[in-house]
This record gives sequence, structure tokens and C-alpha cells, in this order.
Amino acid sequence: MCKSEEALVTSHNFKLIIDSIPAMAWSARPDGPTEFVSQHYVDYTGLSSEQARGWGWTVAVHTDDLDGLIATWQTIIASGNAGETEARLRRFDGSYRWFLVRANPLRDESGNIVKWYGVNTDIDERKRAGDKAVEAEGELQRTIDGIPALVAAYGADGAGISINKRGREYTGLSAEDVANGGWRGAIHPDDIELEESKWRTCLATGEPFELEYRVRAVDGTYRWQIARRVPLHDQAGKVIRWYGMSHDIEGRKQAEAFLAGEKQLLEMIISGSLLRDVLSALCEFIERAAPDCFCDVHMIDWISSTFEYAVAPSLPSAYSDPIAGMPVSGELLPCGIAAFQNIQVVAVDIESDPRWYTSPVRAHVLQHGYRSVWSTPVCSREGRVLATFCIVQRKPATPSPHHQDLIAHATQIASIAIERSLVEAALRQTKTLLSEAQRLSSTGAFSWRVDTDDIAFSEELYRIFEFDPNSPVTLEQIRERIHADDIPSLTAQMARVRSGEGYLGYEIRLRMLDNRVKYLRTFGRVIRHQDGRVECLTAVQDVTERRQAEEALGKARTELAHVTRVSSLGALTASIAHEVNQPLSGIITNASTCLRMLAADPPNVDGARETAHRTIRDGNLAADVIARLRGLFSKRAPTIEAVDLNEAAREVIALSAGDLQRGRVVLHPQLSEGLPLVAGDHVQLQQVIMNLVRNAADAMSGVDDRPRRLVIKTEHDEDDCVRLSVEDAGTGFGADGPERLFEAFYTTKNEGMGIGLSVSRSIIDNHCGRLWAAANDGPGATFTFSVPEYSKYRSSAEDANLSTGLRGRRCPNTSGG
Repeated sequence: MCKSEEALVTSHNFKLIIDSIPAMAWSARPDGPTEFVSQHYVDYTGLSSEQARGWGWTVAVHTDDLDGLIATWQTIIASGNAGETEARLRRFDGSYRWFLVRANPLRDESGNIVKWYGVNTDIDERKRAGDKAVEAEGELQRTIDGIPALVAAYGADGAGISINKRGREYTGLSAEDVANGGWRGAIHPDDIELEESKWRTCLATGEPFELEYRVRAVDGTYRWQIARRVPLHDQAGKVIRWYGMSHDIEGRKQAEAFLAGEKQLLEMIISGSLLRDVLSALCEFIERAAPDCFCDVHMIDWISSTFEYAVAPSLPSAYSDPIAGMPVSGELLPCGIAAFQNIQVVAVDIESDPRWYTSPVRAHVLQHGYRSVWSTPVCSREGRVLATFCIVQRKPATPSPHHQDLIAHATQIASIAIERSLVEAALRQTKTLLSEAQRLSSTGAFSWRVDTDDIAFSEELYRIFEFDPNSPVTLEQIRERIHADDIPSLTAQMARVRSGEGYLGYEIRLRMLDNRVKYLRTFGRVIRHQDGRVECLTAVQDVTERRQAEEALGKARTELAHVTRVSSLGALTASIAHEVNQPLSGIITNASTCLRMLAADPPNVDGARETAHRTIRDGNLAADVIARLRGLFSKRAPTIEAVDLNEAAREVIALSAGDLQRGRVVLHPQLSEGLPLVAGDHVQLQQVIMNLVRNAADAMSGVDDRPRRLVIKTEHDEDDCVRLSVEDAGTGFGADGPERLFEAFYTTKNEGMGIGLSVSRSIIDNHCGRLWAAANDGPGATFTFSVPEYSKYRSSAEDANLSTGLRGRRCPNTSGG
């Protein structure tokens, strides 16, 4: 065999070897043009060897990647070094996949490049996996940004990495600030040391921790947050990252401080502190809760019908002292009018209010730099005015709901303190008055000698427990009278007192001999005598009537709500028939089709099976309609849960669709996406929505000169609430205005009961929300309700250790409630 033949054989064998390599191999001349491509290359691209030679291979490169690939190839050629890049190559079927293109030079003995060899490796799966990872990370970040809390990520060493959108907006910190450790600057200076200590321990142990501290907002104010940080471990169990989430608990902290202050005031009253001291502490307590306010209490001597003295710890004496000796009348002073007429008097701006132009109080108030004066009578349980509680501010102002709530607490505590002081003064004259006062207030008292277990009951407490007043009381007798479920609570309280701890007020129930249940509220104080004896003095109030009234009221509200739901059933009959008739018609049609297919020769089994599936689908649709109706009109106790307001609205729309269509109402849902869940009873909220939709449709029943347009809209509201509004193009409110519409038994309909909107407002009030109406700029009106987010209600309920039911719960402190 000659050399030329041997060369051909060698070349042929080399090509066979290259073609057997499971990759796209190629070679090129030193200046770049391709001179050879493997069979895998040809098979993948669909190009022939001749088409791929030179620069013909470029037609298989994605247009978006071609310029970059050629530029990189020319750079590799110019450098004379191996190189690689990524690009998408078109397959013979027109699809593209990602490839890693690698090139290596072949040099001769002199080091000159004589040829380039390259291979294209498919990396499409890896590339797509990387893209999915980037997309997943982006989605995770968007999810974290959507969390309604402060969320941050930290490295394994505790250094900040990132903070979510809510955290950035709240603190004003950027991602760079967090990465540079600036996030600690947002923590209150008094809390940094504790936070750093906890953080160091957490990093050392790798255990999660929880801590309460104050965080500075953008406006410079600090709010309490509860932060929890948890580690993220790798497969080997090593901590690779930390995540932290902080929830705002400012409301809870304020509530705790408020309850603590209220408890301290009650303890002062129970311990027999001087009335002036109690009232002074009361004023300071209210001023802490409302920093812009200055408080005073004016005591009244009704024998001479004059103001006796004023207690005003934060006001100058030149302002408050002149009140002493002035007559209580309905002419001169705001506090005089409040006391004389037993009403709250609000002077929003005493400078501009013409009511005070001729009163000497105007010059007196302005002289000391004050503008608004709010005076509220302090009344006894019988309604007799004992004093007035007054708030002044340096600017014109109207009492907000928060202020009114504080005023109500202040007047109640002042009433308790003043009444107790008056009772104690009278008791110094006669023990008979003590017994009578206890009877009137349903409050008894007892003392317990801890060392001997001797018990002394007052006359009223004998009556409350229904013991024989001529027989001594023992601890065993008391235990027998206590409700079995409350024995552990009583035992725990007695253990606290025996161990030397203070007394905590609590509620307890009695089980009487005839199985009646009484509810008692207790306040106590532990006294240590000079001889070392420990005695527990306790006041016990019978609050059975109040509890029964609350339960009766809740039951009445539930019954009324059920009545309004059932009363809506008649109006929805046509809609129900329309909703159920469609799936029933589908069931009949599908069943007939199925029978025909099975009767064919040969039977069309596949077609019959598909038709049967459609029959099942229509049956489920009909069942869903019935289930929604049963849920809406069922009579059950309300329960608080996380409710999707959009979903509740959609279900009401589905139930009302037929009725609205027959009434020629054009529905425009505008339901915002991404709304947080709200706290409420799903059925009751649906009842409110249903009532507003029906009222809107009724309001447009006589409209013929314009479209009967009905808009149902959901959106974010202030103070972590979500609002839903129903806008119609009807006849509006009429001459009476919007507020009369919410009065019970008031109606503008010929056949209306007048309780729908009243019950709806009661439901929304019990959800800690508000319901209101407003006239549109054009025709019609808009009814709107706003309820708190579930996360806010849950944290408030958990912090206050409240029940999850609607009845009796306390609402989060929101301006919308």
C-alpha cells in the first residue's frame, strides 16, 4: 500500500473515531474558517459538511448570540490560547438548545498554530436549571417582599445581607445599609445591648431566639417589635444563613401599659390611698396615653353647689386654682355646664367659638396658651354627678375615638375612686352604711389569715355566697361553692399568696345549691403586719347580671342576623332556580347522550365515559350552588377565621348573578389582587355583602335613563385594614341623608323591614370595623365597610389572651374600628 493510500485510510479511521465521539466536534484553519465538522454536528444542525465549512456554520447560531460568538471566536484566535463561550444552536427541527463551545489550538514544532480543534457540549438542561434557580430566587424575594412584616436575611456570622420591601419602607434603610451593618442603627439605644447579647448567644449555639425591642421608623418614632431569628442549615447541619422576622406589637405594648396603669390605679383605690393622690395619678396616666393632653379633675360640693378643688398635676396652679369656690352653673364654665347638665361639653377652639365670647373663661384659657377644652361629668352608678374630668390642649382639637375611650376609662376610674372615698368617709360614721354600700354595688369583702386560714366575710359576701350569716366560713365551704372548672384557678391564686407573692385580681364562678351559676370579680391586696402575720384582703363583686345581659345581647344579635339572612331567601328564589337549572339541564343532556353512545353498534365507550365525566361535573356544580346557599342561610354561631374578602365577594356574585341579570344590572367587579386575609366570620361578612348588593340593585330598579351600573370593589385601607365598597347608579339617599339608613326599622322601600343595614353595621362593628355610606359625585351612592387584617387581629387577640369568638372580644386599636 502506498503512502497516499495509507493517508486516506488513516484519515478515514480518524473521521470514524471523531464521528463516534458523542459530541459535536469540529476543526478550523488558523485564521478561523471551519474545515471539518463531525457527523454529530451534521445530524444535529441538519447542515451538510459542505454547508458548515468556512463560515457557513453561523446560520445555525441564534441571531441574539451570533455577534457575541463571532467576537469571542476572533478574540480566541487573536490570543492564540484556548477559550470557551456559550451560545444557542438551532437543531434540524428549528428548535434551539444551549451549548458550551470550546476551542483548543494545535501547534507545530515551532509553536505556530496549524489548526484549531473544538467541541460543542449540550448544556441546555444545566442552563435552564440555572435560569429556574434565578427565577425561583426572584420569586422568593418577591414573596418575602409581600410579607406584611419586617423580614431580613443574615450571613452565618450574623452580618446583614438583605431586608424586604416592608422593612426598607418602615426603617428607611437600603440594602447597602443592611449589608454594612447599619440595621443596628434602627434599634432603640436602650435595647441594643440586650439585642447584641441575645444575637451572640444565638450565633454561638445555633439555636433560634425571640426578642422584643423597639425599632425606629422613617419618621423617627420607635415602635415595639417582636423579632424571631431562625437558622438555615446545609445538608451537613452547618448554619449557612439566618432569617429574621419582626412583627409590630406596639398596640399590644400600649395595651399592656394601659392595663398595668389601670391595675395600679385600682390597687391604689383598694389600698385606701388618698383621693387626691389617686386622681393625680389618674391624670398622669391619661396624659401618658395622650401626650398632647393636659388633664384635671374638678371635685364638686353639691351642698353649696360650688367646685370644691381641682387636681391637675401638669397644669400651672394659676390655671387650676381659681376654679375652687366658683359656682356650678350652666353658664360660666365648660366644666360647670358639663356638671350642671350632665353632658359632655366640647369647646373645639375657645378663641373662635362664639359661645364663649362673653365668658371670662375665654380670656383665662387663652392667657395660659390653651385653645381646646373638653369637659366630661364623672357620675356615680346612680347617675349623680360627682366631679368633672377636663382635658385641655394647646391647639384646636376635637376628641378622637381614642380620646373618647380614654375619657370613658378616666371617668369610670375617677367614679370608682370618688365613690370609694365618699363611702369610706361615710363608713367612719357608721358600719351600717358600709353594708348598704356593698349591697348597692353587689360587692362584698373578706379577709384571709394565711397562717391560720381564718376567714372573715362581710354581710354582702354572705348574701352573694348564700351562706348562713350566723355561721363561720371555712376554706372548705368556699371550695365546695366554687365552680369545679375554677378550682385550679383558685388553688393557684392561694398558692401565690402563701408563697409571699402579691394578689392578682381575677374572675371566678360559683355553683349554687340549685345549680345556678354566679360570676364574681375579685380585687385583693396582701398585707404583712408588724408581727409577721400575712393577711389577704379582697373585694368581691357579683357581676352575674352584667354577664347575663352580655350573653342575652349577643344571642339577640345572632338571632336578628339569622332572621335577616332568611328574609333574603325569598328574593333569591329566581336566582337559585337559574343557578341550579343550568347544571341540571346539562346533566339530563349528557345522560341522554351517554345512553345513545352506549346503544350504538358497536358502543362508543370512550365517548360515553367522557359524557359521564361531564355529567359528574355538572352535578358537582349544582352541589356547590346548594352548599353556598346552605352556608349563607345556616344558623350557626359566629367564628373568627382568616377570610379572603375577594372570594367571599365572588361567592355572593355567583349567588346573585341571575337576580342581577333579570334586573338589567350591569356588574363591574374590581377586586384587587394580593389583598391580605381579614379576620371575621365568613358567613356574616357574606351576609353584609349580599345585603349591600341587593340594596344597590333595589335602588336602581326604577332607573331607565342610564345604565344600571353596579361596582363591587376591594382595596387596601389604612391601619392594616381591607375595605369593600358597593357603588350603584340609583336614586341616592333622599332628604334624610345617609346616617338614617342605619337606624333600626327605618326603610325607604315599600316592602322593606328596615333592619338590613342596621344588622350589617352591627356585624361590622363586631368585626372591629366600620360601615358607612356616601353620595356619589354623579347619581347613586356608595356603601363601604372596612375590617382589620387577620394578622393584626390574631396578634392582638393572642397578646391580650382573648377568645376567638366575635362576642365579647376586644378590637385592635385602629382608627377604623
